[in-house]
Amino acid sequence: MKAIQKACMITLGIALLAGLCIVPAHAQTFNKKTTVTFDQPVEVPGKILAAGTYTFTILPVAGSRNIVQIWNEDKTELITTILGIYDYKLTAPGETIIDFKETEANRPRTVRAWFHPGFNYGVEFVYPKARAVELAEASNVVVPAETVEPTPSTLKTVPLVAVTPQHEEKPVEEAIQTEPTQEETAEALPKTASELPLILVFGTACIGAAVILRRFALRAS
Repeated sequence: MKAIQKACMITLGIALLAGLCIVPAHAQTFNKKTTVTFDQPVEVPGKILAAGTYTFTILPVAGSRNIVQIWNEDKTELITTILGIYDYKLTAPGETIIDFKETEANRPRTVRAWFHPGFNYGVEFVYPKARAVELAEASNVVVPAETVEPTPSTLKTVPLVAVTPQHEEKPVEEAIQTEPTQEETAEALPKTASELPLILVFGTACIGAAVILRRFALRAS
């Protein structure tokens, strides 16, 4: 009987340990913390970053936008907080990707989007409206823009538009594809499916095994 009780305790311990290991692993990727090194100055919304190493993190909010925080290398100083909308790639990249826009000559490269390793959803940066007009014309692409200068309290609600190379303003959801099509979703899903179902199956199996062993222990007593 003692051997069976010991087996129950071991099984429960394994289940608890698995849960403790899984949660931190997901917590580490929740904010998509990424260290990025630039070998020359780059432009992000409202700021020029000097050449150097920076830490990017994300504060997801409801809807189709994200809040990106850019820190110094050791994350002791917050340099800027900017707004972004979802961007995506059909295949999740295996390493950090920083996409740049084509910009005017003699100006720093302008960051378009940031993709965290293992995620096919990234963040396209939203620029102040006046700068978005310039970028749209220079790069010949649609650029998401803030209609008014946001404050820390209005980043989640500031109205956004999409600026075309012809200086037209359109709704973001009409001019910029922030969600994959059904066909693209079907193709990408097997490659980017969440680990949650596997975690649930494993946890359920561990609990079930513990219950069965417990019943055997009660019968033996």
